[in-house]
Parts: sequence; structure tokens; C-alpha cells
Amino acid sequence: MTGDLSVCIVGLGRIGLPLAVQCASKGLRVTGCDIASDIVDAISAGECPYPDEEGLAEKLRAAYAAGLLRATTDTTAAVRKSNIVVIVVPVGLTPEKRADFAALDDAARAIAAGLQGQTLVILETTVPLGTTRKRLGAALEASGLPAGRQGLRLGRDLFLAYSPERVFVGRVLTDLQRYPKVVGGIDAESTRRAATFYARALDAAVLTVANCETAELVKLAETTYRDVNIALANEFARIADEHGVDVTEAIAAANSQPFSHIHQPGVGVGGHCIPVYPRFLLETADARLPEAAREINDDMAAYAIEKLAHAIDGLEGKTVVILGLSYRPDVKEPAFSSAFLLSKELAARGARALVHDPYFTPEEVRALGLEPADPFPPEHADAVVVQAWHAAYRDLDLAGFRGCKAVLDGRNALSRDKIESLGIRYLGIGR
Repeated sequence: MTGDLSVCIVGLGRIGLPLAVQCASKGLRVTGCDIASDIVDAISAGECPYPDEEGLAEKLRAAYAAGLLRATTDTTAAVRKSNIVVIVVPVGLTPEKRADFAALDDAARAIAAGLQGQTLVILETTVPLGTTRKRLGAALEASGLPAGRQGLRLGRDLFLAYSPERVFVGRVLTDLQRYPKVVGGIDAESTRRAATFYARALDAAVLTVANCETAELVKLAETTYRDVNIALANEFARIADEHGVDVTEAIAAANSQPFSHIHQPGVGVGGHCIPVYPRFLLETADARLPEAAREINDDMAAYAIEKLAHAIDGLEGKTVVILGLSYRPDVKEPAFSSAFLLSKELAARGARALVHDPYFTPEEVRALGLEPADPFPPEHADAVVVQAWHAAYRDLDLAGFRGCKAVLDGRNALSRDKIESLGIRYLGIGR
């Protein structure tokens, strides 16, 4: 296993590509696979498709120059030449808020068609409990071998493990060094092989668990904990608003006690992880707290817009600028951003919602179904809502928003005194 390794990374998104580059930096031969030809073309030219990912462009160029990293849209051919396959394709939500396995199923079929004996397959995509063994394992055993030949069998010819990605977009390479790599296989040999691979490919410690189901639960537990914790902070924020208390001061004081780890409230939770993965947990479990947390966090946009409406005597016919389309600061990623919920709530109240983000062009904002603030600042704005406080906004002159009566600080990131010194009303979440 530690000898001549050839690694195939299936899925070259913001998690898969850094992993591929990390493996190459350890001298492993890596082929990255993706259905997006523009991403494959960029990597094949030594160019980085995610320039805001810290350190990635430099490491990618080095791997490309060393001949250790190549990319292709032909997953089956790449798998045929590899002895380790790592899957990092997206599993999102259907309109019914169930796991959408379309991309994973497509990838599994392409991988199965190229599998050779003794291949190790590792799933890193977050999935509902039991997916690795029951869904992916079954698909791999249906390996598309010619008629008359015996198929490959898990635990005998194929080895399968699950290892949750535990990284933060924007600092993935750093997190790959920082956090222990959790590994659990369908059997002891699969676990051993996967742990050996990660020990070779990463600088972080490797933490093995009993089986792949345990490893799946690790990721679901991590993200659901955060969602529930944020929901609790949002409940505290509403209580603070009712009693005229600053929740940020109360949380900071509470967290001075070592057993208290309260997160921060806000206008909602976005990204590929927290709004999605608790739903995966709920697919296979009757869990009351995760369900309640999802409802609380998704309701915060409506709660915030109600506060704004009350502060400026209604929203009918008003223009409101939302700062930040990305789900969090300083990344270009709109997945499940609270900007969508805020825009929807504003529209429901008869307001015109304009969205600005320095990482998105007006055309990109429009393509996502939102109205861009173009020009920026607009000629008139009755209010401003802070959704993602990018570094580029720190020198923004809010006095330049003519007609602005209130700033809704949806992330509690601004100075109340500074806003009010401009003659603008400051509204926070629980402040």
C-alpha cells in the first residue's frame, strides 16, 4: 500500500481539488476526474479554478510541473489505472429535502466500470447513515464486467471505507494538516488500507473508528451540533431582543466558563454543510432537536426583516441593499446563502431587494435569480442588510447610501456607535 500508489480523485470541487494537490505534494501520482470540462481544462493547463483558496494555486502549479497531477473527464479510464479511488462528489438536497444521490450514483457507475482487483475506494462525501456500505458498496460490486466473468466482491477483491471531509472552504490545505483524519471501513482490512493511505498522503493524525457507519455519523454529528448550537444562540438573541439585552455581551461572558461553547446568532445559516447534513441525519433517525434547529435557523431571515420593517415604518415600495451573496465572508460560494431567504422575505413585503457582493459580477448575481445592486451604491437605498461582511466592505462608507434610514447588521459585525454617528439607525440580531 505504501509503495507505488496511483490515486484517482473523483470530484474536483473546492474539497476534492485541494485533496488531489495535497496527495501530489507527497509524491503520489494523482489523476483528478470531473464532469466539468472547464475545470479539467484549467487544471490540465496548470491553472487554479479556485483562486480564493489559500495556497492552492501555488501547490497546484508545483504538482503540475512535477508531472504528478493530471485531470480528465474520463473517470472510468482513470480508475482503471489507479489502485486508490477517493470520491468527493456533491450530495445535496432534492426539492423534498431528501438526499440527492444523482451525482454519487453517476460517479459510482463510472468507477465500477473501471475497477480492478484489490482497489481501495474511499468515500469522503457527506451522506446519510448506511450509504457507504449499502448504496455505494452495492453499486461497486455491480462492476460491469463482461458476461460470464465473476464480479468483484467487497472484502475480497475490493476494499471500501468512509472518511469524512473536515475542512473549511478557503483554508482546506491548512485544515488537512490540522484535524485528525477519521477513517472507518466496511471491514478491518478496508479500515487498515484507508488509514495507511491517509498516513502517507496527509500530515495530520489518522483516527480509525469501528466501521464506516461510525465514520459517517462523525460528520453528521459535527455539523448537526453546529446547527443546533447556532439555533440555540438565535433563541437567546430573540430573548435578548425582548428584554433589551445585548446577546453578544451575554454570550461572551457565558463562554468565559469552560463548559460553555455558545456560537453566534445571525440572519441564517448557509453553505453546503450545515443547512444540508442535519437533513441527512433525519432521513434515518427520529431526532427532534435537529428538526427544530433547522426551522429556527431558516426562520431568522423572516425575523430580521420583521425587525427592519418595524424600524423604518414598513417595507412596501422601499429599496433594501443586501451586502454579501456568499454564505460567509471572503469566499465565492452562494450555496444556501441567507441572501436568498432575505430577498424572498423583502419581496413578500413589497420591497425591492438589491444584492451586492464583490466576488460576483452583476451578471452572476442575476443568473442566481437575484437583482444586482448595479451601480453600487445605488442612487437610493432605504436600508442596508449585512449578510456576509467581506473584508472588502470594511472601508465601505455607509454614508454613501443616500436615503438610508437603518442598517440591519445580520452578523453583528459592525460598530453600533459608528453607524449611529452617521445618523443611521443600527439594528443587530439580539442587540
